[in-house]
Amino acid sequence: MNELEKLRVLLPHWIEHNRGHAEECNKWATLAGQENGAKEVEANLKAAVTAMEEVSKYLEKALTAAGGAATDDTHGHHHHHH
Repeated sequence: MNELEKLRVLLPHWIEHNRGHAEECNKWATLAGQENGAKEVEANLKAAVTAMEEVSKYLEKALTAAGGAATDDTHGHHHHHH
């Protein structure tokens, strides 16, 4: 498996992982701001969510440029952080 093929396996995972973090961060922003009155914390967390959404767009563009998600799932679901 060459590096581009590895990316076609890794990128969908990274996109999903990033979106999960954005959702969690957004939840905590609401909790901080609405329930605890920490408006500055809320604003900064919301800004981070916006940045994470932008990152996801670039990861999706990279995946498209790499040829899309790999359809061969014989490699299992392993985390390779290189």
